[in-house]
Amino acid sequence: MDEALIGGLLASTLRVSTPLILCALAGLLSERSGVIDLGLEGKMLLTAFAAGATGASTGSLGLALAAALAVGLALSMLHGYACVSHAGDQVVLGMALTMVASGLSIVLGIAWFKQGGQTPPLPDAVRLSPWFGDLAQSLQTWPQAGTLLGTGLLGHNALVYGALALVPGAWFLLYRTRLGLRLRATGENPAMVDAAGLSVKALRYGALAGNGLLCALAGSYLVLAQGANFVPNMTAGRGYMALAAMIFGKWRPVGALWACLLFGFLDAVAIRLQGASLPAALGGGAVPVQAIQALPYVMTVVLLAGFIGRARAPAALGIPYVKER
Repeated sequence: MDEALIGGLLASTLRVSTPLILCALAGLLSERSGVIDLGLEGKMLLTAFAAGATGASTGSLGLALAAALAVGLALSMLHGYACVSHAGDQVVLGMALTMVASGLSIVLGIAWFKQGGQTPPLPDAVRLSPWFGDLAQSLQTWPQAGTLLGTGLLGHNALVYGALALVPGAWFLLYRTRLGLRLRATGENPAMVDAAGLSVKALRYGALAGNGLLCALAGSYLVLAQGANFVPNMTAGRGYMALAAMIFGKWRPVGALWACLLFGFLDAVAIRLQGASLPAALGGGAVPVQAIQALPYVMTVVLLAGFIGRARAPAALGIPYVKER
């Protein structure tokens, strides 16, 4: 196969997978502590709007990222207030967050920018610039592997490399630190954590804080790197795909990474297939665009239904903990 084609497919896979990886790690932190988060989609969407609106209004990349992080943290604290402090239904609240985010982003976008819910295109100063661009160009002169490395692995922005680096970071946090042991214990047996003199609420709030910040990075990426501005419902189900990747990875960072890369690869292949033609034996003609766009989502369902195997969720996942008096 052509090395340029492989390199381009690898580059597309990494770019498309980045928000999925960040969002899957966000769900992993929350659910390992025992809190179901079906609001990943809504958090990512509203933080994307915050980044796009702030960037378009101020022209500052730093302020755009800060606004997204603040909104993500606020949404997770609201999630914690309802589900951790007041033992609310975690599934219902997660869906409510997503529905509110979907409507609120459109209403605010129409009120502030009067462009049908979209934000104006962001200037180049607000966009995330690629790293190692010169090195990528120099590698193009290398025979064979140079094209693959230069095109596929170099020239991405900071969030792509940051998302990949966060995977071993999350693994180390969960499995090699005392805090990670306490978080996992909170998701398995919160009564035991409470009996040890630790605060279950504090640990779950801490996990949700990390969850909100990671969702904010995922939402920011969609606007500041992948797209040119905010578009209504631009997450297009990525939050649910990230949730599926987390389950497919059996609530483990490395497993979730491979699942996200798989889903990103399927999405990248779907993009490449646009405009392709059917074989003559099948009647020829162009492959329907709708079928190509549906490919990643169909494969997500197929993989989860047929190939996930046995996956055990944290024992206390979704069960509010009420301290006995």
